Amino acid sequence: MTDTALSASPTSGVRVAAIPRVLSIAGTDPTGGAGVQADLKSIGALGGYGMAVVTALVAQNTLGVREVHVPPTAFLTAQLEAVSDDVEIDAVKIGMLQSAAIIAAVRDWLGRVRPPVVVLDPVMVATSGDRLLDPAADVALRELAGEVDLVTPNLAELAVLARRPRATTWMQALDDARAVAGATGTTVLLKGGHLDGADSPDAIVAPGGAVHQVSGTRVRTRNTHGTGCSLSSAMATLAAGGATWPDALERAKTWLNGALAHADALRVGEGNGPIDHFHELRGTAAGRATGTTGFSDATWSSRVWEAAAGVRADVDELDFVRGLGDGTLPRETFLRYLAQDALYLGEYSRVLAKASALAPTPAEQAFWARSAESSIVEERRLHESHLGSAAALPAPQTLAYTNHLHASAGSYGELVAALLPCFWLYTDLGIRLAARRHAGHPYDDWLAMYGDPAFTAATARATEIADAAAREAGPLERARMDAAFARSMAHEREFFAAAATPSPGGS
Repeated sequence: MTDTALSASPTSGVRVAAIPRVLSIAGTDPTGGAGVQADLKSIGALGGYGMAVVTALVAQNTLGVREVHVPPTAFLTAQLEAVSDDVEIDAVKIGMLQSAAIIAAVRDWLGRVRPPVVVLDPVMVATSGDRLLDPAADVALRELAGEVDLVTPNLAELAVLARRPRATTWMQALDDARAVAGATGTTVLLKGGHLDGADSPDAIVAPGGAVHQVSGTRVRTRNTHGTGCSLSSAMATLAAGGATWPDALERAKTWLNGALAHADALRVGEGNGPIDHFHELRGTAAGRATGTTGFSDATWSSRVWEAAAGVRADVDELDFVRGLGDGTLPRETFLRYLAQDALYLGEYSRVLAKASALAPTPAEQAFWARSAESSIVEERRLHESHLGSAAALPAPQTLAYTNHLHASAGSYGELVAALLPCFWLYTDLGIRLAARRHAGHPYDDWLAMYGDPAFTAATARATEIADAAAREAGPLERARMDAAFARSMAHEREFFAAAATPSPGGS
Protein backbone atom coordinates (compact mmCIF):
# COMPACT_ATOMS: atom_id res chain seq x y z
CA MET A 1 0.00 0.00 0.00
CA THR A 2 1.05 3.62 -0.44
CA ASP A 3 2.21 5.77 2.44
CA THR A 4 -0.92 6.87 4.31
CA ALA A 5 -0.42 10.43 5.55
CA LEU A 6 -1.29 10.83 9.18
CA SER A 7 -3.64 13.67 8.34
CA ALA A 8 -5.55 11.71 5.71
CA SER A 9 -8.28 9.14 6.09
CA PRO A 10 -7.53 5.64 4.72
CA THR A 11 -10.74 6.06 2.71
CA SER A 12 -9.76 9.43 1.16
CA GLY A 13 -11.48 9.71 -2.20
CA VAL A 14 -13.77 6.78 -1.37
CA ARG A 15 -17.40 6.96 -0.30
CA VAL A 16 -17.50 6.90 3.50
CA ALA A 17 -20.04 4.47 4.96
CA ALA A 18 -22.60 5.88 7.40
CA ILE A 19 -22.83 2.41 8.96
CA PRO A 20 -19.55 0.66 8.04
CA ARG A 21 -19.90 -2.96 6.93
CA VAL A 22 -16.87 -4.67 8.38
CA LEU A 23 -15.77 -8.25 7.73
CA SER A 24 -13.69 -10.16 10.29
CA ILE A 25 -11.53 -13.01 9.00
CA ALA A 26 -10.34 -14.93 12.05
CA GLY A 27 -10.75 -17.93 14.32
CA THR A 28 -13.42 -18.48 16.95
CA ASP A 29 -13.62 -18.25 20.73
CA PRO A 30 -16.71 -20.01 22.13
CA THR A 31 -16.51 -18.00 25.37
CA GLY A 32 -16.83 -14.79 23.32
CA GLY A 33 -13.72 -12.95 24.45
CA ALA A 34 -11.48 -13.12 21.37
CA GLY A 35 -11.48 -14.01 17.68
CA VAL A 36 -14.50 -13.33 15.51
CA GLN A 37 -16.78 -13.06 18.54
CA ALA A 38 -14.72 -10.19 19.96
CA ASP A 39 -14.44 -8.65 16.50
CA LEU A 40 -18.20 -8.62 16.00
CA LYS A 41 -18.75 -7.04 19.41
CA SER A 42 -16.12 -4.37 18.73
CA ILE A 43 -17.54 -3.55 15.31
CA GLY A 44 -21.03 -3.19 16.75
CA ALA A 45 -19.85 -1.15 19.73
CA LEU A 46 -18.14 1.35 17.40
CA GLY A 47 -21.18 1.74 15.17
CA GLY A 48 -20.54 -0.78 12.38
CA TYR A 49 -22.28 -3.83 10.97
CA GLY A 50 -20.15 -6.91 11.58
CA MET A 51 -19.67 -9.99 9.41
CA ALA A 52 -17.38 -12.96 9.96
CA VAL A 53 -15.51 -15.57 7.95
CA VAL A 54 -14.03 -18.33 10.10
CA THR A 55 -10.47 -19.55 9.52
CA ALA A 56 -10.40 -21.99 12.46
CA LEU A 57 -12.77 -23.49 15.01
CA VAL A 58 -11.09 -23.20 18.39
CA ALA A 59 -12.10 -25.05 21.55
CA GLN A 60 -10.95 -22.60 24.21
CA ASN A 61 -12.04 -20.77 27.34
CA THR A 62 -10.53 -18.17 29.65
CA LEU A 63 -8.03 -20.76 30.93
CA GLY A 64 -6.56 -21.72 27.56
CA VAL A 65 -6.87 -23.47 24.20
CA ARG A 66 -7.85 -27.15 24.14
CA GLU A 67 -8.19 -27.98 20.47
CA VAL A 68 -8.14 -26.34 17.03
CA HIS A 69 -9.94 -27.52 13.91
CA VAL A 70 -8.95 -25.86 10.61
CA PRO A 71 -11.52 -26.30 7.80
CA PRO A 72 -10.26 -26.90 4.25
CA THR A 73 -8.87 -23.85 2.46
CA ALA A 74 -11.51 -24.27 -0.26
CA PHE A 75 -14.21 -23.76 2.35
CA LEU A 76 -12.49 -20.56 3.53
CA THR A 77 -12.57 -19.27 -0.04
CA ALA A 78 -16.23 -20.26 -0.34
CA GLN A 79 -17.06 -18.23 2.79
CA LEU A 80 -15.18 -15.20 1.50
CA GLU A 81 -16.86 -15.30 -1.87
CA ALA A 82 -20.30 -15.83 -0.35
CA VAL A 83 -19.90 -12.53 1.49
CA SER A 84 -18.31 -10.45 -1.26
CA ASP A 85 -20.63 -11.72 -3.99
CA ASP A 86 -23.57 -10.26 -2.09
CA VAL A 87 -22.40 -7.50 0.29
CA GLU A 88 -20.42 -4.32 -0.35
CA ILE A 89 -17.60 -4.47 2.18
CA ASP A 90 -16.26 -1.22 3.65
CA ALA A 91 -13.44 -2.69 5.73
CA VAL A 92 -11.76 -6.00 6.51
CA LYS A 93 -10.05 -7.00 9.72
CA ILE A 94 -7.77 -10.06 9.48
CA GLY A 95 -6.87 -12.10 12.53
CA MET A 96 -5.08 -15.44 12.85
CA LEU A 97 -4.19 -17.19 9.58
CA GLN A 98 -2.73 -20.58 10.43
CA SER A 99 -0.77 -21.51 7.32
CA ALA A 100 0.86 -20.24 4.14
CA ALA A 101 -2.00 -21.80 2.14
CA ILE A 102 -4.64 -19.90 4.14
CA ILE A 103 -2.69 -16.66 3.82
CA ALA A 104 -2.42 -17.20 0.05
CA ALA A 105 -6.18 -17.75 -0.21
CA VAL A 106 -6.93 -14.55 1.69
CA ARG A 107 -4.40 -12.55 -0.37
CA ASP A 108 -5.93 -13.84 -3.59
CA TRP A 109 -9.42 -12.84 -2.47
CA LEU A 110 -8.23 -9.40 -1.33
CA GLY A 111 -6.62 -8.86 -4.73
CA ARG A 112 -9.92 -9.58 -6.46
CA VAL A 113 -12.26 -7.71 -4.13
CA ARG A 114 -9.99 -4.81 -3.08
CA PRO A 115 -11.80 -3.60 0.06
CA PRO A 116 -11.30 0.11 0.86
CA VAL A 117 -9.72 -0.59 4.29
CA VAL A 118 -7.76 -3.66 5.37
CA VAL A 119 -6.37 -4.04 8.91
CA LEU A 120 -4.09 -6.95 9.78
CA ASP A 121 -3.65 -8.22 13.33
CA PRO A 122 -0.62 -10.46 12.70
CA VAL A 123 -1.21 -13.30 15.17
CA MET A 124 2.24 -14.89 15.22
CA VAL A 125 3.26 -15.35 18.86
CA ALA A 126 1.27 -16.79 21.77
CA THR A 127 1.06 -15.02 25.13
CA SER A 128 3.50 -17.66 26.41
CA GLY A 129 6.03 -16.50 23.81
CA ASP A 130 5.69 -19.62 21.65
CA ARG A 131 5.70 -19.12 17.88
CA LEU A 132 2.35 -20.02 16.32
CA LEU A 133 3.37 -20.15 12.67
CA ASP A 134 5.91 -22.16 10.74
CA PRO A 135 8.66 -20.33 8.76
CA ALA A 136 6.75 -20.47 5.47
CA ALA A 137 3.69 -18.88 7.07
CA ASP A 138 5.89 -16.22 8.72
CA VAL A 139 7.22 -15.21 5.31
CA ALA A 140 3.75 -15.18 3.77
CA LEU A 141 2.32 -13.08 6.61
CA ARG A 142 5.18 -10.59 6.33
CA GLU A 143 4.37 -10.23 2.62
CA LEU A 144 0.68 -9.77 3.43
CA ALA A 145 1.62 -7.00 5.86
CA GLY A 146 2.91 -5.04 2.88
CA GLU A 147 -0.48 -5.22 1.14
CA VAL A 148 -2.77 -3.88 3.86
CA ASP A 149 -3.51 -0.40 5.21
CA LEU A 150 -2.72 -0.92 8.88
CA VAL A 151 -0.88 -3.63 10.80
CA THR A 152 -1.42 -3.98 14.57
CA PRO A 153 1.27 -6.24 16.09
CA ASN A 154 1.94 -6.68 19.78
CA LEU A 155 5.56 -6.20 20.84
CA ALA A 156 6.49 -9.86 20.29
CA GLU A 157 4.96 -9.85 16.81
CA LEU A 158 6.57 -6.49 16.04
CA ALA A 159 9.95 -8.04 16.87
CA VAL A 160 9.29 -10.91 14.44
CA LEU A 161 8.25 -8.50 11.67
CA ALA A 162 11.29 -6.30 12.33
CA ARG A 163 13.63 -9.31 12.70
CA ARG A 164 14.92 -7.85 15.97
CA PRO A 165 14.89 -8.81 19.65
CA ARG A 166 11.70 -7.87 21.46
CA ALA A 167 11.70 -4.22 22.57
CA THR A 168 11.81 -3.53 26.30
CA THR A 169 11.39 0.26 26.13
CA TRP A 170 8.99 2.55 24.33
CA MET A 171 11.78 4.18 22.32
CA GLN A 172 13.02 0.78 21.12
CA ALA A 173 9.47 -0.14 20.17
CA LEU A 174 9.07 3.10 18.20
CA ASP A 175 12.29 2.34 16.35
CA ASP A 176 11.03 -1.17 15.52
CA ALA A 177 7.69 0.21 14.33
CA ARG A 178 9.43 2.72 12.06
CA ALA A 179 11.52 -0.10 10.62
CA VAL A 180 8.46 -2.25 9.89
CA ALA A 181 6.49 0.66 8.46
CA GLY A 182 9.40 1.64 6.23
CA ALA A 183 10.07 -1.91 5.03
CA THR A 184 6.43 -2.78 4.31
CA GLY A 185 5.08 0.61 3.25
CA THR A 186 2.23 0.04 5.71
CA THR A 187 1.12 2.16 8.66
CA VAL A 188 1.80 0.48 12.01
CA LEU A 189 -0.28 0.72 15.17
CA LEU A 190 2.30 0.41 17.94
CA LYS A 191 0.85 -0.88 21.22
CA GLY A 192 2.64 -0.27 24.50
CA GLY A 193 0.43 -2.36 26.73
CA HIS A 194 3.00 -5.13 27.16
CA LEU A 195 5.71 -2.79 28.45
CA ASP A 196 6.33 -2.45 32.17
CA GLY A 197 5.19 0.53 34.18
CA ALA A 198 2.05 2.55 34.86
CA ASP A 199 2.02 4.23 31.44
CA SER A 200 0.45 2.50 28.46
CA PRO A 201 1.06 4.60 25.33
CA ASP A 202 0.07 3.69 21.77
CA ALA A 203 1.11 5.31 18.50
CA ILE A 204 0.37 5.47 14.80
CA VAL A 205 3.62 5.17 12.86
CA ALA A 206 3.48 6.02 9.15
CA PRO A 207 5.82 4.57 6.49
CA GLY A 208 7.54 7.93 6.21
CA GLY A 209 8.36 7.86 9.92
CA ALA A 210 5.73 10.30 11.19
CA VAL A 211 4.40 9.39 14.64
CA HIS A 212 1.13 10.25 16.36
CA GLN A 213 1.39 9.15 19.98
CA VAL A 214 -1.58 8.72 22.31
CA SER A 215 -0.66 8.59 25.98
CA GLY A 216 -2.52 6.43 28.45
CA THR A 217 -2.50 5.02 31.94
CA ARG A 218 -2.52 1.27 32.44
CA VAL A 219 -5.84 -0.20 33.60
CA ARG A 220 -5.17 -2.70 36.37
CA THR A 221 -7.09 -5.87 35.51
CA ARG A 222 -6.24 -9.44 34.59
CA ASN A 223 -9.24 -9.54 32.24
CA THR A 224 -7.54 -8.56 29.00
CA HIS A 225 -8.46 -11.54 26.80
CA GLY A 226 -9.06 -10.44 23.21
CA THR A 227 -7.71 -6.92 23.64
CA GLY A 228 -5.64 -7.06 20.42
CA CYS A 229 -8.52 -8.51 18.39
CA SER A 230 -10.88 -5.88 19.70
CA LEU A 231 -8.59 -2.91 19.06
CA SER A 232 -7.81 -3.90 15.47
CA SER A 233 -11.52 -4.37 14.72
CA ALA A 234 -12.32 -1.01 16.26
CA MET A 235 -9.66 0.65 14.08
CA ALA A 236 -11.07 -0.95 10.93
CA THR A 237 -14.59 0.19 11.80
CA LEU A 238 -13.60 3.78 12.56
CA ALA A 239 -11.44 4.04 9.43
CA ALA A 240 -14.33 2.77 7.30
CA GLY A 241 -16.39 5.60 8.82
CA GLY A 242 -13.85 8.11 7.50
CA ALA A 243 -11.57 8.64 10.51
CA THR A 244 -7.86 9.22 10.03
CA TRP A 245 -5.64 6.67 11.74
CA PRO A 246 -4.71 9.15 14.53
CA ASP A 247 -8.35 10.07 15.16
CA ALA A 248 -9.35 6.41 15.03
CA LEU A 249 -6.71 5.58 17.64
CA GLU A 250 -7.83 8.42 19.93
CA ARG A 251 -11.42 7.12 19.85
CA ALA A 252 -10.55 3.41 19.96
CA LYS A 253 -8.15 3.83 22.88
CA THR A 254 -10.73 5.71 24.92
CA TRP A 255 -13.30 3.00 24.21
CA LEU A 256 -10.83 0.19 24.96
CA ASN A 257 -9.71 1.73 28.24
CA GLY A 258 -13.34 1.85 29.31
CA ALA A 259 -13.82 -1.76 28.23
CA LEU A 260 -10.85 -2.77 30.37
CA ALA A 261 -12.01 -0.68 33.33
CA HIS A 262 -15.41 -2.43 33.28
CA ALA A 263 -14.04 -5.91 32.53
CA ASP A 264 -13.99 -7.20 36.10
CA ALA A 265 -17.73 -6.60 36.49
CA LEU A 266 -18.50 -9.16 33.76
CA ARG A 267 -17.27 -12.07 35.91
CA VAL A 268 -16.80 -14.38 32.90
CA GLY A 269 -14.60 -17.43 33.49
CA GLU A 270 -11.97 -18.37 36.02
CA GLY A 271 -8.92 -17.25 34.05
CA ASN A 272 -7.95 -14.31 31.84
CA GLY A 273 -11.45 -13.00 31.18
CA PRO A 274 -12.82 -10.78 28.39
CA ILE A 275 -13.18 -7.03 28.24
CA ASP A 276 -16.59 -5.35 28.33
CA HIS A 277 -17.15 -4.34 24.72
CA PHE A 278 -20.56 -2.79 25.39
CA HIS A 279 -19.79 -0.75 28.49
CA GLU A 280 -20.80 2.48 26.75
CA LEU A 281 -24.17 1.05 25.73
CA ARG A 282 -24.80 -0.22 29.25
CA GLY A 283 -24.01 3.21 30.66
CA THR A 284 -26.51 4.85 28.32
CA ALA A 285 -29.21 2.31 29.19
CA ALA A 286 -28.54 2.74 32.89
CA GLY A 287 -28.81 6.50 32.59
CA ARG A 288 -32.15 6.24 30.79
CA ALA A 289 -33.44 3.79 33.39
CA THR A 290 -32.45 5.89 36.40
CA GLY A 291 -33.04 9.30 34.87
CA THR A 292 -29.59 10.54 35.84
CA THR A 293 -28.49 13.74 34.14
CA GLY A 294 -25.60 14.89 36.34
CA PHE A 295 -22.50 15.64 34.28
CA SER A 296 -20.34 13.21 36.26
CA ASP A 297 -22.64 10.30 35.29
CA ALA A 298 -23.07 11.03 31.57
CA THR A 299 -21.78 8.31 29.28
CA TRP A 300 -19.63 10.16 26.73
CA SER A 301 -18.40 12.81 29.12
CA SER A 302 -17.54 10.40 31.92
CA ARG A 303 -15.63 8.25 29.44
CA VAL A 304 -13.46 11.05 28.09
CA TRP A 305 -13.01 12.54 31.56
CA GLU A 306 -11.78 9.18 32.81
CA ALA A 307 -9.47 8.86 29.81
CA ALA A 308 -7.94 12.24 30.72
CA ALA A 309 -7.08 11.12 34.27
CA GLY A 310 -3.35 11.32 33.53
CA VAL A 311 -3.60 14.90 32.29
CA ARG A 312 -5.69 15.89 35.31
CA ALA A 313 -3.11 14.36 37.63
CA ASP A 314 -0.39 16.33 35.84
CA VAL A 315 -2.36 19.55 36.36
CA ASP A 316 -2.73 18.85 40.08
CA GLU A 317 1.04 18.44 40.42
CA LEU A 318 1.94 21.72 38.71
CA ASP A 319 3.62 24.27 40.96
CA PHE A 320 1.20 26.88 39.63
CA VAL A 321 -1.87 24.95 40.76
CA ARG A 322 -0.40 24.01 44.12
CA GLY A 323 0.63 27.61 44.79
CA LEU A 324 -2.74 28.92 43.61
CA GLY A 325 -4.51 26.63 46.04
CA ASP A 326 -2.54 27.48 49.15
CA GLY A 327 -1.90 31.11 48.26
CA THR A 328 1.89 30.83 47.95
CA LEU A 329 1.93 31.45 44.19
CA PRO A 330 4.16 34.47 43.42
CA ARG A 331 2.15 37.50 42.40
CA GLU A 332 4.11 38.02 39.20
CA THR A 333 3.41 34.45 38.14
CA PHE A 334 -0.32 34.86 38.74
CA LEU A 335 -0.37 38.12 36.80
CA ARG A 336 1.49 36.48 33.93
CA TYR A 337 -1.14 33.75 33.88
CA LEU A 338 -4.02 36.26 33.99
CA ALA A 339 -2.54 38.27 31.13
CA GLN A 340 -2.52 35.19 28.93
CA ASP A 341 -5.96 34.16 30.17
CA ALA A 342 -7.35 37.58 29.17
CA LEU A 343 -5.99 37.06 25.66
CA TYR A 344 -7.40 33.55 25.63
CA LEU A 345 -10.86 34.72 26.71
CA GLY A 346 -11.08 37.14 23.81
CA GLU A 347 -10.71 34.29 21.33
CA TYR A 348 -12.71 31.90 23.51
CA SER A 349 -15.72 34.21 23.38
CA ARG A 350 -15.55 34.18 19.58
CA VAL A 351 -15.50 30.38 19.55
CA LEU A 352 -18.47 30.29 21.94
CA ALA A 353 -20.30 32.53 19.47
CA LYS A 354 -19.54 29.98 16.75
CA ALA A 355 -21.06 27.28 18.96
CA SER A 356 -24.18 29.40 19.33
CA ALA A 357 -24.44 29.75 15.56
CA LEU A 358 -24.07 25.99 15.04
CA ALA A 359 -26.38 24.92 17.88
CA PRO A 360 -29.41 22.89 16.73
CA THR A 361 -31.91 24.28 19.27
CA PRO A 362 -32.80 27.76 20.54
CA ALA A 363 -32.02 26.70 24.11
CA GLU A 364 -28.49 25.65 23.17
CA GLN A 365 -28.01 28.77 21.07
CA ALA A 366 -28.93 30.87 24.10
CA PHE A 367 -26.63 28.93 26.42
CA TRP A 368 -23.56 29.41 24.25
CA ALA A 369 -24.43 33.08 23.64
CA ARG A 370 -24.71 33.70 27.39
CA SER A 371 -21.40 31.91 27.91
CA ALA A 372 -19.75 34.11 25.29
CA GLU A 373 -21.05 37.22 27.03
CA SER A 374 -19.90 35.93 30.40
CA SER A 375 -16.38 35.27 29.15
CA ILE A 376 -16.16 38.86 27.94
CA VAL A 377 -17.92 40.72 30.75
CA GLU A 378 -17.77 38.73 33.98
CA GLU A 379 -14.39 37.05 33.75
CA ARG A 380 -12.55 39.89 32.03
CA ARG A 381 -13.75 42.23 34.75
CA LEU A 382 -11.94 40.00 37.25
CA HIS A 383 -8.79 40.11 35.12
CA GLU A 384 -8.89 43.86 34.82
CA SER A 385 -9.21 44.22 38.59
CA HIS A 386 -5.81 42.52 38.88
CA LEU A 387 -4.09 43.63 35.68
CA GLY A 388 -5.31 47.17 35.14
CA SER A 389 -4.13 48.34 31.73
CA ALA A 390 -1.23 45.91 31.50
CA ALA A 391 -1.01 44.08 28.18
CA ALA A 392 0.96 41.17 26.82
CA LEU A 393 1.59 39.35 23.60
CA PRO A 394 0.07 35.87 23.28
CA ALA A 395 2.40 33.07 24.36
CA PRO A 396 2.86 30.07 22.04
CA GLN A 397 0.68 27.95 24.34
CA THR A 398 -2.12 30.51 24.18
CA LEU A 399 -2.01 30.62 20.40
CA ALA A 400 -1.89 26.83 20.14
CA TYR A 401 -4.96 26.46 22.35
CA THR A 402 -7.08 29.12 20.65
CA ASN A 403 -6.06 27.88 17.20
CA HIS A 404 -7.21 24.40 18.23
CA LEU A 405 -10.58 25.76 19.35
CA HIS A 406 -11.11 27.64 16.09
CA ALA A 407 -10.06 24.57 14.08
CA SER A 408 -12.64 22.46 15.94
CA ALA A 409 -15.53 24.54 14.62
CA GLY A 410 -16.01 22.34 11.56
CA SER A 411 -18.87 20.54 13.30
CA TYR A 412 -21.04 21.21 16.34
CA GLY A 413 -20.16 18.01 18.20
CA GLU A 414 -16.43 18.49 17.77
CA LEU A 415 -16.66 22.14 18.85
CA VAL A 416 -18.62 21.54 22.06
CA ALA A 417 -16.21 18.72 22.93
CA ALA A 418 -13.28 21.10 22.48
CA LEU A 419 -14.97 23.77 24.64
CA LEU A 420 -15.96 21.45 27.48
CA PRO A 421 -12.57 21.22 29.30
CA CYS A 422 -12.56 24.99 29.89
CA PHE A 423 -15.79 24.50 31.85
CA TRP A 424 -15.14 21.19 33.52
CA LEU A 425 -11.47 21.40 34.48
CA TYR A 426 -11.94 24.85 36.02
CA THR A 427 -15.04 23.73 37.91
CA ASP A 428 -13.18 20.69 39.19
CA LEU A 429 -10.23 22.81 40.32
CA GLY A 430 -12.44 25.55 41.72
CA ILE A 431 -14.45 23.18 43.88
CA ARG A 432 -11.40 21.32 45.19
CA LEU A 433 -9.21 24.37 45.71
CA ALA A 434 -12.04 26.23 47.42
CA ALA A 435 -11.40 24.03 50.43
CA ARG A 436 -8.05 25.83 50.84
CA ARG A 437 -9.56 29.31 50.90
CA HIS A 438 -8.79 31.30 54.04
CA ALA A 439 -8.97 34.83 55.29
CA GLY A 440 -6.51 36.96 53.37
CA HIS A 441 -6.00 34.41 50.58
CA PRO A 442 -4.51 36.52 47.75
CA TYR A 443 -6.48 34.74 45.02
CA ASP A 444 -9.74 34.20 46.84
CA ASP A 445 -11.81 35.94 44.14
CA TRP A 446 -10.44 33.62 41.44
CA LEU A 447 -11.18 30.51 43.51
CA ALA A 448 -14.64 31.81 44.39
CA MET A 449 -15.54 32.43 40.75
CA TYR A 450 -14.70 28.95 39.51
CA GLY A 451 -16.12 27.26 42.60
CA ASP A 452 -19.37 29.22 42.32
CA PRO A 453 -22.55 27.08 42.06
CA ALA A 454 -23.65 29.05 38.99
CA PHE A 455 -20.46 28.09 37.15
CA THR A 456 -20.91 24.48 38.27
CA ALA A 457 -24.42 24.55 36.82
CA ALA A 458 -23.09 25.96 33.55
CA THR A 459 -20.56 23.13 33.43
CA ALA A 460 -23.31 20.58 33.97
CA ARG A 461 -25.30 22.12 31.12
CA ALA A 462 -22.30 22.21 28.77
CA THR A 463 -21.61 18.56 29.53
CA GLU A 464 -25.26 17.63 29.00
CA ILE A 465 -25.14 19.32 25.58
CA ALA A 466 -21.92 17.50 24.66
CA ASP A 467 -23.41 14.15 25.70
CA ALA A 468 -26.47 14.83 23.55
CA ALA A 469 -24.23 15.66 20.58
CA ALA A 470 -22.27 12.44 21.13
CA ARG A 471 -25.48 10.38 21.13
CA GLU A 472 -26.46 11.87 17.79
CA ALA A 473 -23.00 11.52 16.26
CA GLY A 474 -21.76 8.71 14.06
CA PRO A 475 -18.45 6.87 14.65
CA LEU A 476 -16.35 9.48 12.83
CA GLU A 477 -17.91 12.41 14.65
CA ARG A 478 -17.48 10.70 18.02
CA ALA A 479 -13.84 10.02 17.20
CA ARG A 480 -13.38 13.71 16.47
CA MET A 481 -15.17 14.65 19.67
CA ASP A 482 -12.91 12.37 21.70
CA ALA A 483 -9.81 13.81 20.06
CA ALA A 484 -10.99 17.43 20.47
CA PHE A 485 -11.68 16.94 24.19
CA ALA A 486 -8.33 15.21 24.77
CA ARG A 487 -6.42 17.93 22.94
CA SER A 488 -8.17 20.70 24.87
CA MET A 489 -7.29 18.96 28.14
CA ALA A 490 -3.66 18.77 27.06
CA HIS A 491 -3.73 22.46 26.07
CA GLU A 492 -5.15 23.36 29.49
CA ARG A 493 -2.24 21.58 31.15
CA GLU A 494 0.31 23.40 28.98
CA PHE A 495 -1.49 26.70 29.54
CA PHE A 496 -1.13 26.36 33.33
CA ALA A 497 2.46 25.15 33.03
CA ALA A 498 3.43 28.09 30.80
CA ALA A 499 2.63 30.56 33.56
CA ALA A 500 6.06 29.82 35.03
CA THR A 501 7.71 31.12 31.83
CA PRO A 502 7.64 34.82 30.92
CA SER A 503 5.49 35.48 27.85
CA PRO A 504 6.74 37.49 24.85
CA GLY A 505 6.80 41.13 25.81
CA GLY A 506 6.28 40.43 29.49
CA SER A 507 3.17 41.39 31.47
